[in-house]
Amino acid sequence: MDQEQILARIAEMVDAEKTLRESLASGAIDEATERARLAVLERDLDQCWDLLRRRRAAAASGGDPGAVRARPVAQVEN
Repeated sequence: MDQEQILARIAEMVDAEKTLRESLASGAIDEATERARLAVLERDLDQCWDLLRRRRAAAASGGDPGAVRARPVAQVEN
């Protein structure tokens, strides 16, 4: 996944987050559903942002950003 793909994925997740909040406000979903889905989105977003930062750091230090892979969510979150 290159930088543009990562940024596109982040934008998709931000849109999904907005849609979830709108669904809650309209009564289409309940709070428990929103919280559960938001938790997954937030973990995935953290993972994407971490990957993007690490790829940029690799490029800035003369490394190969293509060699940087996403870390497991548990590692990113802790």
